[in-house]
Amino acid sequence: MKGVLYDKDASLDALKGKTVAVIGYGAQGRAQALCMKDSGVDVIVGVREGGASWSKVKEDGLTPYPIKTAAEKGDIIHILIPDETQKDVYEQEIRQSVKAGKVLSWSHGFNICFKRIVPQNDADVIMVAPKAPGTEERKVFLEGFGVPGLIAVKQNASGKAREIALAMAKAIGLTRAGVLECTFEQETYEDLFGEQAVLCGGVSELMKAGFEILVEKGYPPEMAYFECMHEMKLIIDLVYQGGLTRMWDVVSNTAGYGGLTRGKRIITPQVKDEMRKMLTEVEDGTFAKEWMAEYEKGLPNLKRRWDEEENHPIEVVGREIRALFNKK
Repeated sequence: MKGVLYDKDASLDALKGKTVAVIGYGAQGRAQALCMKDSGVDVIVGVREGGASWSKVKEDGLTPYPIKTAAEKGDIIHILIPDETQKDVYEQEIRQSVKAGKVLSWSHGFNICFKRIVPQNDADVIMVAPKAPGTEERKVFLEGFGVPGLIAVKQNASGKAREIALAMAKAIGLTRAGVLECTFEQETYEDLFGEQAVLCGGVSELMKAGFEILVEKGYPPEMAYFECMHEMKLIIDLVYQGGLTRMWDVVSNTAGYGGLTRGKRIITPQVKDEMRKMLTEVEDGTFAKEWMAEYEKGLPNLKRRWDEEENHPIEVVGREIRALFNKK
């Protein structure tokens, strides 16, 4: 990894005379398109004609086109639709518009790393990846700052791919906070691993396990919810502000001693070994194959697990408690 890049290291000149076609208008598509528009970039949006996003694009003051048309008009085709749908959309709506000199851009490298999409050699292939949800990204941009991000170059046919990636990062506001250069593989593998082992999978299972154990021992579910889920945000906010040191400084000495002496009994060497296996499954493509097979079957396991999660006691109790908070 190279040093952090800021506004002074990037120039919007690389985007002059170019049209960025943002494909998709979900949280990231909307945030990035609007930020680039506010930065003076010529932005159009490719979405399904007549869909809900079509109207939303118009309401936001941008011009919507069918995906195929947007890909034809765009000098830079910035693909921000879900990973699982990208291959089909690319083959059916985008590939025929990828000519020499075009730029293909992503915010996540899944389809490139696992060769679900193989671009032609005379196109630039880049990544501009904000490290925040789209809603937070847009909010911070409007406040005059930005969220951190990553850029990567997979193909540099024009000789200017890095400059274009940096310019897009600047237009989105990422260089205000700082941008790191990486490879498509680094971004993809660490992102998938982090989601599975820590941010989504690990944290959710840890919260549920703590809740279940307290309830099994007869503690009120409402108290268990507060202890194992509600307060998680408070702790993470402290970590976000100043790392683990900030968190340990703020919690009580009792919490500090208990956490530092007992935490490793949860994250044991065996747990770390399992995490290493998860990373290997990401790197060797095992997870990608499993996930795409699941998608092609209509997501039966994912839907079943979503239903199980929605009906877990921590969610039932949590909905009741959050409803009390939301009363005016």
